[in-house]
Amino acid sequence: MTTMTKRNRNRLLMKVGVILGLVAGAMFAGFPILWMLSSSFKSNGEIFEFPPRLVTEDFSFGAYLSILTDPTKVRFFVNSYVVAIAVTLLTLFVAIMAAYAFSRFEFRGKRIINVVIVSVQAVPPITLLIPYFGLVVVLGLYNTYPGLILTYMVFTLPYAIIMMTGYFNTLPRELDEAVRMDGAGSMTALWKVLVPIAVPGIVSVGIYTFMIAWNEYLFALTLTKTEDMRTVPIGIQLLMGQHSYQWNEIMAMSILGSVPVLILFLFFQRYFMGGLASGSVKS
Repeated sequence: MTTMTKRNRNRLLMKVGVILGLVAGAMFAGFPILWMLSSSFKSNGEIFEFPPRLVTEDFSFGAYLSILTDPTKVRFFVNSYVVAIAVTLLTLFVAIMAAYAFSRFEFRGKRIINVVIVSVQAVPPITLLIPYFGLVVVLGLYNTYPGLILTYMVFTLPYAIIMMTGYFNTLPRELDEAVRMDGAGSMTALWKVLVPIAVPGIVSVGIYTFMIAWNEYLFALTLTKTEDMRTVPIGIQLLMGQHSYQWNEIMAMSILGSVPVLILFLFFQRYFMGGLASGSVKS
C-alpha cells in the first residue's frame, strides 16, 4: 500500500470518526429535549410507565391548555416578556452609547473604567445576591419590574459594552470623519451611520441579553414575592408541589419557555454568528 493511499485512508477514517462523534454528541444533547417534548403531550401518570415510551398512545394538549387557560401561569410569561424586552432595549441603548465612547474617544479614566467593566463581568452573581437584595429593598424596588430590570442590567451591560466596543473597533474611523466633514455631529455619525452598519453586532448582543434576562432564576426568585410578579423559571418551579409534581405541565411550560429564544436564534442566526465573530476581534 502506497504512502498516499495510507494518508487518504487515515483522512477518511478521521472524517468518519469526527462525523460519528458529532452525531453522538447531537443525540446526547437532543434526546432530553425530545423526551421533554414527548412528555408534555402525555398524562402525568403515563410519564412513569415502565418501560417508558417516547411516542405516547394518548396524545393530548391538556398540559398546554392547563397552562394557557390559567391567568396566573399566563402572567408568568407576561412578566418574563416585559422584563426581558425592557432589559434588552435598555442594555442595547446604554451599550451602544458607551461602546461608541470607548471606541472613538480618549478620555481620563478610560482604562480604569474598562477594568471595572471586566471585573463586574468576572464576579459570580451569587456573591452579589444579598447586597442587591438589601439595596433593592432600601430603594423600594422589591417585587417590582424596575427592581428586576435594573438588577439584570448590572450583569448584561458589561458583556454588551465589551462586545459592542469590539464591533465598533472594526468599523473604519473614516466614516465618522466623513460625517463631520458634512457638518454633522458625533451623535449623527453614531445613529445614522455606525448603528445601521453594526446591525449584526447589535442583534447578537440583543439575543444574548434577552436569553440572560429570560432564563434568569436566582434573582427573580429573591427579588419577587407574589405570584403576579414571578417569571417563567419561577413558574416552572412552582409547579413542583409539596406532595406531587405535575410533570407534564412542567415539561409543557419548559417547552413554551424555550420557544421565544429558539425563534430569535432561528430568525437571526446569521446576524448572531457574524456579530459574535466580529465583536471578538480587537483592533
